[in-house]
Parts: sequence; structure tokens; C-alpha cells
Amino acid sequence: MQNLAPAINQARRGRTLRLAFLSAVVSLVASFAASAAPIPLFNIYRAEDGFTNAGISMAVVANSVGTIAALLVLGRLSNHLGRRLTAIASLGLLLLGCLLLLNVHDIGTLLAGRLLMGVGTGLASSSLTSYIVDTAPTRPEWLASVASSQGPMLGLTLGAIASGALVQFGPWPRDLIYLVCAGLLVLSAALIVISPETAEPTPGAWRSLLPRVRVPARVRHLLPVAAAVFLATWATGAFYQAFMPALVEDQLHTHSPLILGLVFAAYMAPSVLGAPLGGRFTSAAAQRIGMIIFLTGWIGIITAIAIGTLALFIAATIVAGSGQGIAISVATRGLLHDSTLADRAPIFSAIYLLCYSGAAFPSLISGELSNTFSLPQIALGYGGLAIVATLFTVLAARNPYTGTTRNSQHGELIKVIDRNT
Repeated sequence: MQNLAPAINQARRGRTLRLAFLSAVVSLVASFAASAAPIPLFNIYRAEDGFTNAGISMAVVANSVGTIAALLVLGRLSNHLGRRLTAIASLGLLLLGCLLLLNVHDIGTLLAGRLLMGVGTGLASSSLTSYIVDTAPTRPEWLASVASSQGPMLGLTLGAIASGALVQFGPWPRDLIYLVCAGLLVLSAALIVISPETAEPTPGAWRSLLPRVRVPARVRHLLPVAAAVFLATWATGAFYQAFMPALVEDQLHTHSPLILGLVFAAYMAPSVLGAPLGGRFTSAAAQRIGMIIFLTGWIGIITAIAIGTLALFIAATIVAGSGQGIAISVATRGLLHDSTLADRAPIFSAIYLLCYSGAAFPSLISGELSNTFSLPQIALGYGGLAIVATLFTVLAARNPYTGTTRNSQHGELIKVIDRNT
């Protein structure tokens, strides 16, 4: 009987880790679903409250700035306070944001609500993604990177579709989606409460608030291409948030909030499906393939806007979403290569800092330019960014160093030194 005890304890630990993994994934998806909830409402805010395209773009910037601030200041906090406490705090901030957005009638309230939700998603991005990696099963190997990188995409997809449907068909179109998201966030917090902790609290929480983003030296050679991938793909996601509602209504002649949600989901959902495909190729090859598919989608998007065809616009959006899913998940997996428990939160902080910088800065610039240039011209600018990022990825993508490769290189270096001495 004594011989059975270790096996029983191991099985019990396996079950609790699966619960924690499920809780972290559900919470991450719920966090980003709440973040996507306002998108199908933007045209209602434009029509009923007089919001401009520039104002809506500033709401995207506010959300991204809140996220960047949280990643810089709070990104390592889960290493010191534990994953569970910081995850619950992030869900609480998102809940407050949802409650604030129940009463949007001026741009200031929208900006404040989006800023608060940005801080919440920033804290969730570092704590929950690290929690996922800590508790993910060892097989399949790609599960941790796919769940952590594509959980936000799945959440944005579900949030946009649910919001569009409730705005168009449900009662209280300006409020119901926020109440639903509030309920999901409370449920997610309850799941986290009953899950085990994976990072023991350690001293230094106050010192961790000093902004610091760290990527281990062994994967820094992957950072330039990863940055190009994150910046271009998340800039496109921000374009869909800020300008897609007006673009679909003004250029593609569709007024349905559900269609708005579906169009946004058409970019996000294929990312989840496309991500596992990256595991079939080397890291460098998968990033090249993903970005070429992404650029192909952008060519279709610009063509659809030019000829005013909604069906082509949606089809091209699906293609772009598939490509970015492959590229993002593989870039994330590369940066996590051989990572330790303490590495993961700073790495994810760096990843999401790049992602949200890609969302914030192009949105800030294009929001100002929207007062001068038309929406099709703004779309051309984003297409140009996709071209630059794809070309750089094709030319510069590299694979992570493996232990064998490093040892081989080290051995060759010794041989060269021996020959020269």
C-alpha cells in the first residue's frame, strides 16, 4: 500500500494542475472577451452620441496604453505575489471597467472605461499566460504556447460575436453585453480561487514594480523578427477595432452590429485554428509562411474595400487571421524556448509590450490622420506596414538555438582555438 502513495499523490497533483490550467485558460478568454465587448457598439456611439472615428481610435489607444502601463509596472508581480492573487486582481479591474461602460454617453467615460480594462488585460496577459504555461500538460509540446498566445484571440472572437448578437437582438443593447461579461469575470475569479498556486510568493514585490522587461540572452536573436510579427499583426487587430465599424458601414454598406462582430471575429478566430499548423514546420519557416499568408490576406482586404465587396472582405480577413495565428504562436514559442518559471512573466511582458505597442502607436497616428485622409487610404497605410513586416520576416527569420546546436558551436570554437595555438 505504501508503494501506491506516490502514484496517488502524483495523480492528485495532475488533476489539480489540470484544474488550474482550465481555470487560467477560461479566465484569459473571459478577460479578452470583455475587452472586445464594446466593438459592435462603436457605431451606436457614433450615431447616438456623436463620437468621431478619431475618438473611437483614441479609445483603442487608451486601452493599449493601459495595457502597456500594466505590463511595464505589474508584469513581474505574479512572480512575487503568486499567479492566483494577481489573476484575481486583473479580473477585478476588468469587472470595474465593464461596470463603468454601462453608462457611456460621452467620450471621456469611454476612454476611462477602456483605460481601466487595458490595465486589467495587461495584468491578465502576464499573470494568466504564465499560469497557463506553469500548468500546461507536457504533451503536446505546442499546447502551452498556443493556449497562451491564442487565448486572447479566442476571447476577442467570442466577445465580439456575443456582443454583436446581443446588441442586435437582445434587450438593453447598450448594457446587456457588459452585464454578461461581468458574470463571466466573476465565474472566472471563482475558478481561480479553487485552483492551486504554482508560483510561491517571494519577497521583492515593491521592487518588481520598477519597469523592467527582460528576454533571456539565449533567445534575443529571435526578438527582431518576433517584434515585426507582433507589431504588424496587432496593428491590424487595432485597425479592425478602431476603423472596421465605420468602414463596414460606410464603404461596405452594412449596418448590422452582428455583422460587425462577425467581421472582427473573422480576423481573430482563424488565428486559433491556424496556430497548431506552425508546429509542423521549423520556427523560421513557420514565421515566413504565416506572414506571407497574412500579407496575402491584406492584399485581399484592400481589394475588397476598393470594389466594395463584403464577401471578399470577410474571406480576405479570414486568410489574414490564419496567417497571423501561425506567425504569432511560433514567435511566442520561440521566445519561450527553454524558459524557466522565473523567466516566463518577464518574457510575456515583453511579448505583450510589443503587441500593444503595435496596437497603440499606429492607432494614435491613424486616428489623427483620419481627420484628413479617407478610411480606404488609412487601410492602405496598414497594408504598407504588413508589406514591410513580411519582407523583414522572410529575410531575417531564425530558429531557436538548441542544446545540441550550442554544444556543436562551442565544440567548433574549441577546435578553432586548438588549431590556432
